Amino acid sequence: ADAKKKIRIGPNRGENITSEVADILESHSRINPDDFDLSRVDYDTDVLVIGGGGGGAGAALLARENRAKVIIATKLRIGDSNSMMSQGGIQASVNPNDSPAIHYLDVLGGGHFDNKPDLVRTLVIDAPLVIKWLEELGVMFDKNPDGNMVTMLGGGCSRKRMHSARDYTGAAIMRVLRDEVKNHPEDIQVIEFSPAIELLMDEGGQVAGAILYNLETEEYIIVRAKSTIIATGGFGRLHIKEFATTNHYGATADGLVLGYKVGANLLYMDSVQYHPTGAVYPEQILG
Repeated sequence: ADAKKKIRIGPNRGENITSEVADILESHSRINPDDFDLSRVDYDTDVLVIGGGGGGAGAALLARENRAKVIIATKLRIGDSNSMMSQGGIQASVNPNDSPAIHYLDVLGGGHFDNKPDLVRTLVIDAPLVIKWLEELGVMFDKNPDGNMVTMLGGGCSRKRMHSARDYTGAAIMRVLRDEVKNHPEDIQVIEFSPAIELLMDEGGQVAGAILYNLETEEYIIVRAKSTIIATGGFGRLHIKEFATTNHYGATADGLVLGYKVGANLLYMDSVQYHPTGAVYPEQILG
């Protein structure tokens, strides 16, 4: 079978999308709307964050800093994510010979100028602030004897700007974020083993929460929220073209499907990043 197929429905209709993802996007919902009484709400909150990895935990903490009440709904446990497994680092322009403008050009070049400029601009401007924020929370980035952070060259970089915590950067960051979330139970409630299966929409066509499914009790949970953030990661665990993967078990396109079903346009769905340090081929050498 081909690696890509033209999707037949939704905002990306007619575009070539990775076949495994296209099949899920075209699938029917397994729930019957008539089975739910949406006037009965189990949780009511300011912000619902779907996903408990680095992005989700970080979003919840920043929402709390802005005085919002938050619920994190995660398919597995808080912290179970690809974020925990990352061994590289985070790039941010903090050195005297670097700047967000130089970082911006590096990112555009690395993306073969197919990037969204506004998103890249936000990335490079916020990156130094995020490094400072993470350090203040307790992430122990590598430092020189003089106390300044160690920075290294990363792929596509013209300056040293990659910040790491030895070779377990993701775990170091995720442990701090997870513990910080748990330090604020009065503002951030975590609902584990409860993936979101459908987004709720209000009469104006805006997202107003989600329906969760508790994997342990097999019960549905209705969460109403003023704002909803999807932070469920990618789709590497779908084993694209039957390739082996070290992606976390949660990376199965859940958030992409949720957003697509309510009209969100998906970007760059014809592309998959393949990082070849974890492949074994042919299979016979596994023994």
